[in-house]
Amino acid sequence: MSDFLFTYRPHIIYAVLVVLLTLTLRFATQRIHAWLTAKARAKFPGQQPRSLDLLRLVFNALWLVLGLIALSFIFIDEESYARVVTNFKTVTYLGIVAVLTIVAATATNLWFRRNIARRLAHRNDPTNLKFFRYVAVSAVYVTGLLFATLAFPSLRGIAQTALGGAGVLALIAGVASQEALANLVGGVFIISFKPFKIGDVIEVTNTMIGTVVDITLRHTVIRNFENKMIVIPNSIINKEKLINYDLGDPRCCERLDIDISYDSNVALAKGLLRQVCEAHPLCIDNRSLLEKQADRPRVRTALTRFNDSSVTIRAWAWTANFGDAYALRCAVLETVKQRFQEQGIHIPFPHRTLTIDRWPSAAAAGLS
Repeated sequence: MSDFLFTYRPHIIYAVLVVLLTLTLRFATQRIHAWLTAKARAKFPGQQPRSLDLLRLVFNALWLVLGLIALSFIFIDEESYARVVTNFKTVTYLGIVAVLTIVAATATNLWFRRNIARRLAHRNDPTNLKFFRYVAVSAVYVTGLLFATLAFPSLRGIAQTALGGAGVLALIAGVASQEALANLVGGVFIISFKPFKIGDVIEVTNTMIGTVVDITLRHTVIRNFENKMIVIPNSIINKEKLINYDLGDPRCCERLDIDISYDSNVALAKGLLRQVCEAHPLCIDNRSLLEKQADRPRVRTALTRFNDSSVTIRAWAWTANFGDAYALRCAVLETVKQRFQEQGIHIPFPHRTLTIDRWPSAAAAGLS
């Protein structure tokens, strides 16, 4: 045993030093990660520092792989030494590229987030910055991936061509699918022509109405009034005919239709409907100066349709925005129903009269 220890003493010392150094680096990585995470959560409360977690995983994997390669020097011959050294350099290079890419992407993301927060504080539109944040961060990761491919001789030509700038578009077009490119181009069109922006209330279909919360390279995210997120690919939303309630003048004209019976007093019903609408605090005065001078009513009402068992009266009430219009509709309908009941104005509902003929008895039918 003593002869073995004496013979392989340099190797044992080398292996112990490698193991201790690997464990020390992993321990230092854990401590630095914990310290940086605490700093990040104090500065950005409520946000998970995912980039720090990713850096910790990269460093821990790097120390482990480098440690194993370093230990393998004990067991290899001189012919394999050069190949192992090359592998050691390759892993080190890939680790450095991964760390620099993550740091660059995180710094880019933080820069955009600070500028977005500054725009929001000054009540400016952050749509462009939010979109270009995705573009910039994606470009950083793609560049890092291309630099990583330089470590492999078989891929070095492609990486050098792409990094030179001549083959970037060709590479993207060859790798990406037609649908992905359509979504990317659709996102660029949305940002360029601005049919809507973040914070606008839009209606794509009857079932897709809500506030735009994000526009990414691939899709647009809408939060509907049930607080559910609707994800629509940019290529789809570019083809749809949508309504933007915040484009231009945000004021909204809410049409309230109510059916009353034929024997009800139409003039009284119109007057009550107008009074209820005008009394609501969300109803605004949208009359022109000439209409005010002519003493036109603030809310216009009219009989608009004859139905099978009712007539329809309509009120045109204006609100400051689309959200107020819905709130006004709900409140007015509830109050109008109560006022109509008090004044004897009937809101008809369907009636059915069933006539049941008795089946003839067996004797009457001549059956016994």
